[in-house]
Amino acid sequence: MKVKRKSKKKKSASSGLAPRQIGVKMVATNQLFQNPHNPRVLFDKDPLDILRTSIEKVGILVPLTVYFDSRKKRTVILDGQRRWMCAKDLNLPEVPVNEVAEPTLVQNIVTMFQIHKLREDWELMPTALKLELLMEEMKERSNRNLAALTGLDQAVVQRCKKLLDYPKKYQDMMLDGDPTKRVKADFFIELYVVRNDRFVISFDWYTKDRFTKAMLQRYQAGRLRSVTDFRLIKQHINNARNAGKEAQICRKLEQFTESDDLTIEHLQIGTATALAEARAIQTRIGKLVDELRKLDVESCVGEEKLWKALESLLTLIRKKLRDAGRRPTQ
Repeated sequence: MKVKRKSKKKKSASSGLAPRQIGVKMVATNQLFQNPHNPRVLFDKDPLDILRTSIEKVGILVPLTVYFDSRKKRTVILDGQRRWMCAKDLNLPEVPVNEVAEPTLVQNIVTMFQIHKLREDWELMPTALKLELLMEEMKERSNRNLAALTGLDQAVVQRCKKLLDYPKKYQDMMLDGDPTKRVKADFFIELYVVRNDRFVISFDWYTKDRFTKAMLQRYQAGRLRSVTDFRLIKQHINNARNAGKEAQICRKLEQFTESDDLTIEHLQIGTATALAEARAIQTRIGKLVDELRKLDVESCVGEEKLWKALESLLTLIRKKLRDAGRRPTQ
């Protein structure tokens, strides 16, 4: 059954970011179309199987959100594509929908970001592509403004921007419909810090594509312990620069790029002073953590100098984490 709309001329879309509500009704499943601007384009099999089983037992409990595309003359899904896909698999003739006014392109993308922001994280590459479209439409680059607009965390916005730096052939690897063949976005995000290092870019042998291809082959062959190994590579590069060993690290990084048999330790130059210092600090932090756990807060509540020292320490720790590109887990 087609969606019934009032015969009077439709008003223009609201200037706000939320499309105007029209009403809930039943619509023929085969008269709905997926949204071409949905940031979520990868739907893995296992979660879909679970949702399909649930719908088969109890039906669709939450109506899909749809709008009528006045240009293509069809009803488009704004939210609920997985429910619609399951309904088609189950040959359900109708699905419940909540129709809203036709959104603008910006409203369309922003609304879907807002709808999904509290759900299970999407794959980042599709999100990055829609974020790119949003940036182009709004001429907006600020991480803070984009985060406020989409409901994404600022750190997620920054990670998406890093993915957009890669050529399409690498982006496509993150969009593979088969999750067993899909290259995780985390690999490219962690690689970015070395791939785009200004010092590394200056090496005469270096090209981004050559280095990316080599690291991808190493990763897919299981010759990286973790994608976070790139942080250690970056550390070795920084240590060499600080020690005035630019020529040596240039040669060693090229050798590491060309040979899968070389480990990250190959990049270490001279005495591992920085590594030793890092481990010493780690030991001292461990001792401090033990002391803080034993601290009786009530008996020290009046020790103002202690609390100010801890506040200063917390500020410093947060700064160091930001400088290292790390996000606190709590």
